[in-house]
Amino acid sequence: MNESFAVRKRSRALDRKNRSQATSFLRGLELDVLEHLEFFQAFIREPASVGALSPSSRALALAMIEGFTLHRADTIVELGAGTGAFTGPILERIGKDTTFFAMELDRIHARGLKRRFPGLTVYNDSAERTLEYLSLHHKAHADYIVSGLPWATIPPDIQDRIMEAILASLAPHGIFTTFAYLHARWLPQARQFRHVLQQRFATVSTSPVIWRNLPPALVYRCTHPRS
Repeated sequence: MNESFAVRKRSRALDRKNRSQATSFLRGLELDVLEHLEFFQAFIREPASVGALSPSSRALALAMIEGFTLHRADTIVELGAGTGAFTGPILERIGKDTTFFAMELDRIHARGLKRRFPGLTVYNDSAERTLEYLSLHHKAHADYIVSGLPWATIPPDIQDRIMEAILASLAPHGIFTTFAYLHARWLPQARQFRHVLQQRFATVSTSPVIWRNLPPALVYRCTHPRS
């Protein structure tokens, strides 16, 4: 009698565990589908501002923050957070006392970020105002600035203003990362942007190609900002 009861109890516990795992899987699948749908809708609305048909992969996200000591960082800023492809891996690794906020110009993406990551501070504004939002948090600089901005689609004058904001916002020891698509690397706009990075930072390194991204991409890691 007791043995039969114990078997039924273990069976019920296993059923609950399986249901919980299935719910988590479906929830993750739902968010993944929603992310792709939101990204595609943004592309349809403003293709020139989005620059790609699908959100960045987790492989690219991990390459963007490779080697970062996020759990010890004081302040982190994400620019052009989109649907949160980079946001999630950052949130998984930051410390409990780390200040982290995202900036996203597209209001629908900004709203989606708040829904997907409850508690995340999201500013629906241009990256040009990064320093102002750092001041709101009583911070002078960020240790890490991670950019998902589609630089090749941004007019040169706005690029310049955003880059000035990044230089003003990044700590002297800080790291700025951004990415470029492999197929566009040798286009005039992309070559010009690489030249801008080399002018503005003492060190600009390039990652290996992230093939598990659509389209394949590479990461620029920039350190020692020039005043």
